[in-house]
Amino acid sequence: MLRKNRFLLAIGAFVFALGRRRLSWVTLYRVLVESAQTTAMIFFILIGAIMFSNFVNIAGLPDDLANFVETLGWSSLAVLFAILGIYLILGAVLESLSMILLTIPIFYPIVEGLGFDLIWFGVIVVVVTEISLITPPIGLNVFVIRSVLPEVPTGTIFKGIIPFLIADIIRLALLVFVPALVLLLPSYMP
Repeated sequence: MLRKNRFLLAIGAFVFALGRRRLSWVTLYRVLVESAQTTAMIFFILIGAIMFSNFVNIAGLPDDLANFVETLGWSSLAVLFAILGIYLILGAVLESLSMILLTIPIFYPIVEGLGFDLIWFGVIVVVVTEISLITPPIGLNVFVIRSVLPEVPTGTIFKGIIPFLIADIIRLALLVFVPALVLLLPSYMP
């Protein structure tokens, strides 16, 4: 169903571009080349992340890290906040897909050992990953906006995201402290 909808959206965009007379052979070629380059980049990231997770698992790092966390004697909430902090730091240098693919094989055994629901953790990871991409001082998505709007200073963009950042942190806190918000819908699934 999802593939059919994407296909229909692509056909609709194609027809729309034809109708506006903005689509030429040169433009179509450029779009296809950019799409192929983006797809290849995503596949390289996926292949690299899969290889990395296999090496990490073969080396036994997740189990060793889980044992190390256990010896620290931290509460499960403190460990979770440390993991969330790591995601915020990684957001300064990595984009979301590679960040998730590189860290989940490492954090999965820790989170499972602490007794957290893994669906809940997955949602938390996605939320904190997206927050990390707008967090100052780096905020990769802020620089994407800056490239689209070069006339707007970076400082102004960072000031503009502050209300959204505060709202995202409040949302994250709600999801962390009230797991039922995340788990309500999946609890109805068979």
